Amino acid sequence: MEITRQADYAIRAILFLAENEKKGRAPTNKIAEAKHIPPSFLAKIISQLSVAGLVNTSRGARGGVTLARPSSEVTLLEVIEAIDGPMSINECALDLSICQFGKECLVGPVWCRLQEELVTRLREITFNQLVKESTVPAGIPASI
Repeated sequence: MEITRQADYAIRAILFLAENEKKGRAPTNKIAEAKHIPPSFLAKIISQLSVAGLVNTSRGARGGVTLARPSSEVTLLEVIEAIDGPMSINECALDLSICQFGKECLVGPVWCRLQEELVTRLREITFNQLVKESTVPAGIPASI
């Protein structure tokens, strides 16, 4: 299982907005430059994040992108799923009824538990936490 490059770029873009939350709108060219995201790719990502209700966009000379909610309310799971769709370590982890082995499958319950743990953990991690963790000096244990 691997998130797509597009989801990785979306995480970086949201992280930039969280890091600069108090500064207001950010032009997409600044986000692209700071986070090494191809500008044309970023436009598509911002559009998807906007549709998902994670960012607000405005056009014009004073336009740009802002988080739609405080960074403390935006989770890693939301951003990944806004781009890649539902997280799944295996297709049967989302729907056991599609498993060809049915109730005899010995691995299905493991996938389901791991799926639940992954989703729970990603739902717990907010961008506010990520920003705070990035400012913790080396040698101090992270809380994430």
